[in-house]
Amino acid sequence: MAEQLRLMAVHAHPDDESSKGAATMAKYVAEGVEVLVATCTGGERGSVLNPKLDQPDVWANIAEIRRGEMDAARAILGVEQAWLGFVDSGLPEGDPLPPLPGGCFALQDVEVAAGPLVRLMREFRPHVVTTYDERGGYPHPDHIMCHNISVEAFAAAGDAARYPELGEPWQPLKLYYDIGFSKAKIMALHEAVLAAGLESPYQDWLKRWEENPDEQRPEITTRVPCAQYFPVRDDALRAHATQVDPDGFFFRVPMEIQQNAWPTEDFHLARSLVESQLPESDLFAGVRGTAHAR
Repeated sequence: MAEQLRLMAVHAHPDDESSKGAATMAKYVAEGVEVLVATCTGGERGSVLNPKLDQPDVWANIAEIRRGEMDAARAILGVEQAWLGFVDSGLPEGDPLPPLPGGCFALQDVEVAAGPLVRLMREFRPHVVTTYDERGGYPHPDHIMCHNISVEAFAAAGDAARYPELGEPWQPLKLYYDIGFSKAKIMALHEAVLAAGLESPYQDWLKRWEENPDEQRPEITTRVPCAQYFPVRDDALRAHATQVDPDGFFFRVPMEIQQNAWPTEDFHLARSLVESQLPESDLFAGVRGTAHAR
């Protein structure tokens, strides 16, 4: 009997799981991997980005609505999902930036805030964990805090001396950072769209890269082939109806172009306790055949 592999994806807000690594999760679910999404906050201070839903009753019930959207996306992806219970920090805007609201996720002590994630890791016992890089993928305070507690929990979950009240120790074997949009990927999609005689939605992205040529992202070490699950990814993202414009950026490039131009989702292997040869095409490289059961 094949061993039961387990993957945990740690995200800041509901909808992040559907825009970052969703096709990879759907692929592993189809292969029999048990997948759990840990959602740090409820997205209570998020924007309503779908103009059709920018209405007073939606804003008034945004926390409840986003929970319902998460339930729908979870079912589409076929994953399990758990809330860590923190309050959305919002994305501060202005110059100078205003202070973050009291009690929000980004203002928590990292060691304390990692506790619920340590407990969840010890309960679910993942072999592989994915999260964001040090910049949070982009510099949202909740994404950066999500990175911080993920790194802390990965290090602490297997240490019997750390958080002894939070269950039996369990050490995940690999930690990855999601690389949602690399410059190489954007260029490949941009050129494929132009070659098809269509208008590219990536002009602004490329302009920002030209203006910030020193912007560094982690190296891609792992490319997971998952193009056949891109439609599942998009369906899950659409389930977060308040967070995406169905006529907007994410859905402008024809699916066939996406699947042919860049058929993978990409990750950076940040830490590994097993041997695997880079580059990889599987998050469980080096884990298969060595993983422990529950």
